[in-house]
Amino acid sequence: MSPQPDLDQLQQRLGYHFNVPERLLLALTHRSYGNQNNERLEFLGDSIVNMVIADYLYKHFEKAREGQLSRLRARMVKGVTLAEIGREFELGKYLRLGSGELKSGGFRRDSILADAVESVIGAIYLDSDLDTCREQILRWFDARLKKLDLQDTQKDPKTRLQEYLQSRQFPLPLYDVISVDGEAHAQTFHVSCALPSLDRKTSGIGSSRRIAEQQAARNALKELGVETE
Repeated sequence: MSPQPDLDQLQQRLGYHFNVPERLLLALTHRSYGNQNNERLEFLGDSIVNMVIADYLYKHFEKAREGQLSRLRARMVKGVTLAEIGREFELGKYLRLGSGELKSGGFRRDSILADAVESVIGAIYLDSDLDTCREQILRWFDARLKKLDLQDTQKDPKTRLQEYLQSRQFPLPLYDVISVDGEAHAQTFHVSCALPSLDRKTSGIGSSRRIAEQQAARNALKELGVETE
């Protein structure tokens, strides 16, 4: 699984051709392969991608609060997202892994793919400059960044209700399915949300138990006078 013959193809996928191809090779080298590996590049790339995404979010979501910006950034730079990008580049087949990682399918593992993406970012930065690196990152993340919505940063009602109760040392809410109407493919769930310590009970309706519970929690928040938007 030596990547050398395929580096041109990979660089074409990445949209960046290295002035020093050895940097890309190092970025693709997992620590299981040897002492000369991508861990330092990963450290560098992690910092760069966080900064570039933070800068983008700060400029594109002018009304967002700090917590909202932090949640949006976390969604973009989390391991699962980076691993998805790695798979889009088919990065797994170019990785240099030790025999143990090869046998265990390390080239498919989210953590290894995510680390490799960060390492490639670090390598591009060293091979060029910050502006070029920023351009690459924003192009790789473009479709995902365009889908971001501030509404997505709101915590769901069940989480907010739980946090509200926990902060006041009240017991957690109790959810119960009251009834289920309709055929299997088009059911309607009726759910109750009881707050024993506050002697309150609300209800919710939805096409799934989860949706009905969320509505019941939202109604409970309203009754408690907690902002729900």
